[in-house]
This record gives sequence, structure tokens and C-alpha cells, in this order.
Amino acid sequence: MSFLYKADPVRGAEWARLFAQKAPDIPFHCWPDTGDRNAVRYLAAWLPPEDMLSQFPNVEIVFSVGAGIDQFDISRLPAHIPVARMIEPGIAAGMVEYVTHAVLGIYRHSRLYAQQQRDRRWQAQPVKPMNCNRIGVLGLGVLGRAVLKQLSSFGFPCAGWSRSAHTLDGVECHSGSDGLARLLARTDILICLVPLTDDTRGILNQRLFNQLPKGAALINVGRGAHLVDADLLAALQSGQLSQAVLDVCEPEPPAPDHPFWSHPAITLTPHIASATQPAGGVDAVLDNIRRHHAGLPLTGLIDRQRGY
Repeated sequence: MSFLYKADPVRGAEWARLFAQKAPDIPFHCWPDTGDRNAVRYLAAWLPPEDMLSQFPNVEIVFSVGAGIDQFDISRLPAHIPVARMIEPGIAAGMVEYVTHAVLGIYRHSRLYAQQQRDRRWQAQPVKPMNCNRIGVLGLGVLGRAVLKQLSSFGFPCAGWSRSAHTLDGVECHSGSDGLARLLARTDILICLVPLTDDTRGILNQRLFNQLPKGAALINVGRGAHLVDADLLAALQSGQLSQAVLDVCEPEPPAPDHPFWSHPAITLTPHIASATQPAGGVDAVLDNIRRHHAGLPLTGLIDRQRGY
């Protein structure tokens, strides 16, 4: 029985060190070193190998090393093999830090002051009270809930939306298509944290932007394919949106001549909002392996019908 890691090799070396400490009875291999392929029972990957079952016929669980699994082609993974996304505190902590920084930067005019510094212009900008800056979050999973909890503690009026109904203390919750319209109408800063599925691909489009109050801002920390690039550029040009913070693109990185690189109203970062911390990731998969042995439900088990 062995464990195979197929993702970033630098992090893989740290996973190997932690496995040796915490689970010395489980042989650990880092791709492309697979050891005895028939012995591999557990696979942690960003992208699983092609024809996985023919290469590793005895795999019992596939783990995503990230919070999402949209990079997986689930149709190529045998239906009897459970797939678990990463549930690890460091992912949520990193996302909360990034989104809080982005929201406060929008709220306190950070982009404008940076430009004023370059222009050698000393001019104070008016700051609306926090309760006049309404936050809306698309997605009420672990990350969306963590972000809303932090932002509501500052005093921002917070609301969230998901496909199914939720109830969260201090947060106005919406669901379904009618609920989405209601959320957008009351949102000044929109944060995208929905999973990427067939239903949410391209959700950040002209129709959605037009339902926001004029001058609203966008923060996309979901996936690049959530966003229709041309529609964002048009919304910024018209003033329907005032600015955007993008941590994800499709593809990554954008082409050298892509307008996102130099657009004065776009802040672009290289998919760094959050990442699985090796210690937390190892603890999460080892806990799930123990649960698997005990016949208990896996944490983060994905619903193949929903795609997350």
C-alpha cells in the first residue's frame, strides 16, 4: 500500500518529509517516481495521470491538492473511486487574507493613490462609511463563508449567494436565479468564489455586470473561466464597473499582449490568493485515509453530479 503525489515537486518534497514523520508505515512516492504501480492505493494530484486505472489499477481514493476539482476530467475517473477535494485550514486563511486586502484596497482607494503618487499629486479622496460599501459573495462553500465572516466583522453589509439555500449569522443569504438578481442589485463589491461547473462557466458576463449598481467593483478569486474577458473590458470602459481585482485567468498566464496586463482599472495577480499548506494538506489526507479504513464518510467528498 503506497501513496503517490503528483503536483508541484517542491511541495512534494515537503509532503514526503511530513509523511515520513506522521505516517512512516505508508510508502510515499513523488511523481514521476511511482514505485510499484500496483501498490499505489492513494493518489494526490493537481492533474491525475492519463488512463489512471490502467497505470494504477488498485487506487482507492483520488485527492485533489487544491480546494477545487474543476481541473479534473471526472468522466475519465472510474465511478467507483471516490474523489476528495482539499479541506485544509491554510486554504481558507490565505483566501481570507487576499480578499480582505483586495476589499480594503478598493474601499480605501489604493489604486488611485498609487497613481497619484506616480503623478506626484497630493489629493485626499473621500471615503464612504463601511456600511455604505455592500459586499456580495458568489459561493457559500467553506471559502465563501470564511470570507464573509471576516468582512462582516469589519462592519461591511454582507450578502452571499449559492445555488441552494443557506443560513449564516449576520449575512443576507440568497439562492436560485431570483436570489442572484437580488444579491447583485444590492452589491457594491462582488467577490466570485463559486466552483467552476458547466452552470457557472462564464457567469461573470455582461448580463450579470448590468445587474450591479453602476460603478461596482469585481474581485475574481474563483477560476479564470468564470469571467468573460471582453465583457469585463466593456463594463470598465462604460463605467458600469469601476475596477477589478483578478487572481485567476483563462489561460494562465494571459498572453503577453492581453489587455489585462496594462489596464489601469485592473489589478492582476498570478493565482496566489491561497494554496494548500503542506502540513495541513498531509493532515487532511491522512485523516481521510483513516476515515476510509474505518468505513466513515470522507471529508471533502465530491458530488459527481454537481461537479464539486
